[in-house]
Amino acid sequence: MLFGPCAEGPVAPFLSSVASTLCAGGAGFVSAVIATLAAGAKTAPAKTLGKAVPQVDRLAVRMVTDNIVIQFLLNEQRDGLTIERKSGNTSPDKPPRAILNGEWGLAMHAQSHRGTEERNVMIDFGYTPEVLLNNMDILKIDASLYDAIVLSHGHYDHFGGMVGFLKATKGKLKSKIPFYVGGEDCFCIRRNPGGNFGALDRKAILDADLMLMMASEPAVVADHAFTTGRIGQTSFETPLRATDEIVGIFDGFGCFPEKMPTAKNTGGYMPDDFEHELATIYMVKGKGLVVLTSCSHRGVINTVRQAMAASGVDKVHAVIGGFHVVPPLGDDYINKTIEEFRGIDPDYLITGHCTGDRFYDLARVALGDKVIHSAVGMRFVFGAG
Repeated sequence: MLFGPCAEGPVAPFLSSVASTLCAGGAGFVSAVIATLAAGAKTAPAKTLGKAVPQVDRLAVRMVTDNIVIQFLLNEQRDGLTIERKSGNTSPDKPPRAILNGEWGLAMHAQSHRGTEERNVMIDFGYTPEVLLNNMDILKIDASLYDAIVLSHGHYDHFGGMVGFLKATKGKLKSKIPFYVGGEDCFCIRRNPGGNFGALDRKAILDADLMLMMASEPAVVADHAFTTGRIGQTSFETPLRATDEIVGIFDGFGCFPEKMPTAKNTGGYMPDDFEHELATIYMVKGKGLVVLTSCSHRGVINTVRQAMAASGVDKVHAVIGGFHVVPPLGDDYINKTIEEFRGIDPDYLITGHCTGDRFYDLARVALGDKVIHSAVGMRFVFGAG
């Protein structure tokens, strides 16, 4: 199923909204198609999680891109958690305009230690490379240290910064480091109510000498973490269908029809079920699971319970990221979610990105200080000092 929205002549109606952006992004040339069709050479199934769940002594999670920057808050020391806050401009070696930026999107840096062993994992890329690279520079994050990259799902506010990041770090990243996605549909072209929502650039990943890892099952990441694999819908949650997706390869972009379920090969757009979405989890010794949800389109409770089921660990220390409890979901739904969290009993809920202000407000009332609002530059340190 090959179409050419950048070619002259009429464009298939269902692609008219995506053609201009994909063309502007460099699609429409033969090399892109060839590279995409040859992707299998640098694609492999991820190493699945066994009975022995990796543990770490210490984990630090830095919010590199998030929706907001918060000024004038102090660092905190909690039970099993250190919160380091960074105000917008704290770089005396840079001009005043060198300031942390917030934008709609999410990117995290996870640094873990087990004994003397250190691992660094990048999780998502935010919406734009300009904000991602600016914040990485101010936060002094060295991309050459990354041991793995995880992309939670195929939404632009999580992969939009990727191509610019890969260009800026060309020759700096470790060779053939794994790049984890939850399935082929992560690459499908998507649209939202506003129109074109882009598509993940497979060619850019492979050209950067990364190893594309398909992780539809729980998978080990950098020997220190693991992913959920496919997240089942087992709770009361009825997640929102925020986007539509279409199956096919269009000028080098998109998902391979032969690797997608027959039911999704309709030739047109259909509501996105986010079966490819995954979360990244660390087991912090003596504390429990730290679940990095990213966006929770499959339901934040479903996501946490999948992490528990995959690991066989019932103790949840913290949940960090977007919870996606947003309008039109109302107070009844929010309160049910809070009650489910009360039953799981995590030590901390660290909300950001797409969580929704109303959820934060009601959860803060119900659960008190265990609910924390994340922001750009904040660093959450779990476990041994």
